[in-house]
Amino acid sequence: MNPVDPLPLDGQRILELAAQSMFDLFANASEGMMLVDRHARVVWINDQYKRFLPALGFDRVEDFVGHPVSEVVQNTQMDRVIRTGKPILIDLLSNRAGTFVVSRIPLRDETGQVIGALGIVLFDHPETTLQPFIQKFAALQRDLEDARRELASQRRTKYTLASFVGSSAPAVEVKRQARRAAMSSSPVLLLGETGTGKELLAQAIHAASSRANGPMVSVNIAAVPDTLLEAEFFGFAPGAFTGADRKGREGKFKLADGGTLFLDEIGDMPQALQPKLLRALQEGEIEPLGSNKVIPFNARVIAATSRDLGQLVREGKFREDLYYRLNVLPVRVPPLRERRDDIPALVEVLAEDIATRNSTGLLELSAEAIAMLAAQAWRGNIRELRNVLEQAAMRSDTQRIEVADLQAVLRESGVKQIALPAAAAPARADGSVLRPLAEQVAELERHAIEAAMAATNGNKLAAAKLLGISRAKLYERLETAA
Repeated sequence: MNPVDPLPLDGQRILELAAQSMFDLFANASEGMMLVDRHARVVWINDQYKRFLPALGFDRVEDFVGHPVSEVVQNTQMDRVIRTGKPILIDLLSNRAGTFVVSRIPLRDETGQVIGALGIVLFDHPETTLQPFIQKFAALQRDLEDARRELASQRRTKYTLASFVGSSAPAVEVKRQARRAAMSSSPVLLLGETGTGKELLAQAIHAASSRANGPMVSVNIAAVPDTLLEAEFFGFAPGAFTGADRKGREGKFKLADGGTLFLDEIGDMPQALQPKLLRALQEGEIEPLGSNKVIPFNARVIAATSRDLGQLVREGKFREDLYYRLNVLPVRVPPLRERRDDIPALVEVLAEDIATRNSTGLLELSAEAIAMLAAQAWRGNIRELRNVLEQAAMRSDTQRIEVADLQAVLRESGVKQIALPAAAAPARADGSVLRPLAEQVAELERHAIEAAMAATNGNKLAAAKLLGISRAKLYERLETAA
């Protein structure tokens, strides 16, 4: 007679036998075992695991057992296993004790509830047996760290308040308001024409704030298609729409958590998205596309626009409640024509930057050329000034820029120039030393007004438009000149 086969034939007994056999195998062959309870506290370690305690910073078992596992083991995932109920069958764990191949298994009671988890150190010297695996893991870790550093560098601010060049009264005032805004956590609304330096000021406010060590994340609303803007803001869950990344993606609000979110061109925000933006700002939480999960965020919002938001509100194109939510700390950024005193300093800074970026010699502008630049209306503000300087530099065979070089650029760009009389050139007191800058700028302004009045046959409204200033400002300058 053949002996009776002792193997069980029902599924439940097979699983029980396999579990017991695997546990015995792990207990005898593993390099260490740890048990945590449903609260992720360490409740037991075997004798093999105790030899790791000194390397982890513990002299006594009682200083280790009884404490939350996340506090005694660096980079552990045991609390995650408790939280999700899902095993991590093979993983690499690196901490102060070394690099280990580990397995983590949730433990359930008769009702299926997770009551703890078992952690098993499979190898404590994986480099001897799993060298290819370790090398690949190390390479991936290096790539990940490089990517994180690159991303962090991109989200650091490049500008501070010192980067806003100018000592004129309007420039000093806008920097004063920016410093005040940096001391608050309320939303800031930067108002000004295109090219005046609103993004620079946003970065400067962030750099001077208590959030300076957090990320600075920017979104140009006008540059993102309306259909993609919601996903750009709030992110999306895996498979939220056709073509969506299977892993999902975090939105700009979440990326800015702990830092500052800069919303450029807020006046171009689609009306359909305005209520969701308002709710996010009011509640401090977002809901990614395709997800039912609400995610909190903590980001300070700075918005900017070159449009008249008040007029958009009156026209029904911008929500009034959103406008009031954003317009807590308004900062008006003056156009370049309102701070002509700063043009010589701006030219110097821009010339240095152009030379650095293009690896060329430093531009040198004649006094007459600077005078001409200071007289122009500059509809495109600092961005237009930079463009003119860069074009002049690229066209010139030398680093010396004269009035004729600038005139050619302005003429081909279709800009209506304000020509100055010969007397407008800054005079020299002794042939070598220029007069004080304030005197030169005042004289340039006076001649610019005279030229504009002559060009418009004395029409003050037309002259004001040509100069890019209000009629009241023109009357004020005319009275001062008189």
